[in-house]
Amino acid sequence: MTTGRSTAALGCCATSLCPPILRSTLNRITALRRRFRPTPARPEKLGTFLGVFTPSILTILGVILFLRTGWVVGNVGLLGAVGIVVIANAVTFATALSVSTVATNMRVGAGGAYYIISRSLGVEIGAAIGIPLFLAQAFSVTLYAFGLAESFQLIWPDLPLRPTATITVLLVALLAARGANLALRLQLPIMGGILLALVALGIGVVRNMPDTVDLAGSPGGLGFWPVFAVFFPAVTGIMAGVSLSGDLERPERSIPRGSIAAVLVGFVVYLGVVVALGLAAGPEELLNDNLLWFTLAGGLGFLIFPGLWGAIFSSAVGSILGAPRTLEAMVNDRVLPRMVGKQIRRIDGPGVPLLISIAVALGAVALGDLNAVAPVLTMFFLTTYGMVNLVAGIERLTGDPSFRPSLKIPSWISLAGAFGCFWVMFLINPLALAVAVVVEVGVYLIMRRRAMAAPWGDLRRGALMALVRSTVLQLRRLPEDPRNWRPNILLFAGDPRKRESLVRFAAWLVQDRGILTVSDLQVGVLEELGPSVRERTAALNRDLDEMGVVAFGEVDVVEDFSTGVIHVAQANGIAGISSNTVMFGWSDKTDRQADVLRIIERLASIGISAVICHPQDFSSRKRRHIVVWWGGLQNNGDMLALLAHLISLNVEWRDAAITLKSIATSEMMMQRNRSLLERVIGAARIDAQIEILPKSNELSISELIFRESQNADVVLMGLRATAQGDEADYARRIEGLADGLPSVLFIRSAGTFRGRLLGEQPDEINGRNLSTAE
Repeated sequence: MTTGRSTAALGCCATSLCPPILRSTLNRITALRRRFRPTPARPEKLGTFLGVFTPSILTILGVILFLRTGWVVGNVGLLGAVGIVVIANAVTFATALSVSTVATNMRVGAGGAYYIISRSLGVEIGAAIGIPLFLAQAFSVTLYAFGLAESFQLIWPDLPLRPTATITVLLVALLAARGANLALRLQLPIMGGILLALVALGIGVVRNMPDTVDLAGSPGGLGFWPVFAVFFPAVTGIMAGVSLSGDLERPERSIPRGSIAAVLVGFVVYLGVVVALGLAAGPEELLNDNLLWFTLAGGLGFLIFPGLWGAIFSSAVGSILGAPRTLEAMVNDRVLPRMVGKQIRRIDGPGVPLLISIAVALGAVALGDLNAVAPVLTMFFLTTYGMVNLVAGIERLTGDPSFRPSLKIPSWISLAGAFGCFWVMFLINPLALAVAVVVEVGVYLIMRRRAMAAPWGDLRRGALMALVRSTVLQLRRLPEDPRNWRPNILLFAGDPRKRESLVRFAAWLVQDRGILTVSDLQVGVLEELGPSVRERTAALNRDLDEMGVVAFGEVDVVEDFSTGVIHVAQANGIAGISSNTVMFGWSDKTDRQADVLRIIERLASIGISAVICHPQDFSSRKRRHIVVWWGGLQNNGDMLALLAHLISLNVEWRDAAITLKSIATSEMMMQRNRSLLERVIGAARIDAQIEILPKSNELSISELIFRESQNADVVLMGLRATAQGDEADYARRIEGLADGLPSVLFIRSAGTFRGRLLGEQPDEINGRNLSTAE
């Protein structure tokens, strides 16, 4: 502090009161101080060998290599053990290839496997895998600590287990707090220790080579797959390097090279050890002596312990480096609160995430026995590997243009790797698999309820696009049939917030069986309104979501309303799922209603049906009533009955009573109408009542319809074709029919299957019928 003040004072003197020579000297001193002032140290990035290969190979060459490989050979024999090593490494190699192909397609940020999955399958699935992955990595530190403590007990039997494991966790944490670079550099001598142990084994095998070799396993040994389940965790260490992706200088280069090299080296080592042990000892000796290495090494046995301890310790280091980085990546994606990811000045790397990882590992030490937890943790690791394989395979299958990896592999390799991971999970422990799946699904559902939105695109959209493309191509080749007709409605609603009841009626008609598109038609100049279309569309979709309506919102700019409707209706949809029905709201202006009728007539000429909806408030009674007025000249009846049935399927209209009504001019016509409607109900297979009314001499058609429909909740009537110039008169007529009634739907059927939507449709009634708007 004193030096700083003195320098400031000298600087002040140099600029004002001091002589020029002294001022010049002080300026030079200040410049030199600035030149040689130490700059803040930047974190040193890791390369392929130290950042990926070293942690991966040291996690692979762990405790199973030293303490369980002989047990594997003793159970299933030399040939069986070679088969286990080959199959297990094939699954791991496929995973390494999948990780590599994804890593060469994107810049893998901090978080390793979590980053890859979340950027490909979405943040919800990423969190569902990431949280269990973090717990598995943190608990693995404890598992390796217990393994190290148990290996110490081979020399010092009285050594306490828990305190030794606790000290091991703290030592590993201290290394991680000093930075990944230092921790990984300390693993280089450990790698040397493992190499010396392998050399000692090789020398011992050559010295103890028997005259005969027993290729079979022990008669009382376990079967192939139970032994495979025990061995497989030995080759699941490739993610140790991937987890350090945020610390890598060039992850797109280091991850493929380091991961693939680690798998290949691990395969050679395990295969060599299996063959060496199988040639040097019999099955019973291998099965009962986990420390056979020491016996075979003879005078070089002292080289085994450093390799054994180093392998276990390095596995713990790899886990403690990966766990906090996975946690930190989830904090950056706002899966977890910001406070979880805070930095701490004296910790080089993730601060609070490292402390949480240490706390979890120490808490697991307090449990004392992790044998019941270990299989579940293995499930979490294998789930991660399986999902990475699945990501790579689906990315390849979907043909997404953005998927352009430098390392290209066939999709079947990744998909086979995914299947292998999930299959091994089942073989290891079906109950642990079920627990892992329940936990991951629970995390996924929690993330879904939080409605998390990631700012990046992911694999799901590409996969769905590929599925949609395949589906519509198949749909185009299939013949159309009336039984497959679905109401794909294009609704011109304007602002849905002002016409909510109209939008809900359209949704009821679709009833999750078709597609509803809500169009906000903007009349004006495209150059002026076009720039705001994207923003208006997003707002429209938000409004629909808030209303709870499942629909596609779109904003269309047109120069004229009438021609704009025709153009939008023709362009809407794709392949066999284009809109087949256009829906309009009610207008109190006769001129506007006449324009709508003209549009409907033009739509009918291209086979598009139409609906005019006049929504009103509904009654509060539990069972609502739907009235369908059946005409006979326009072939609208089947669509009227079908839409009435679809309305009754909604929750708001459940168990609604449907009545089909018709007006007849004579007794014979009444019998014919009843017979016709009974056949229609039978063909439609709907629960409806039939009511045939005689034409009254005292009441007009409109008055009779009003009398019979005023207590209903919704009334459906058909629309007839209108001649050019008659639209205004017809508009006034339907206004008279709707006057005083509850909600009314006027329907014009004009599709390909007009008159045949209910299947085998009986002939319509011949002769003039004045029962409805038809």
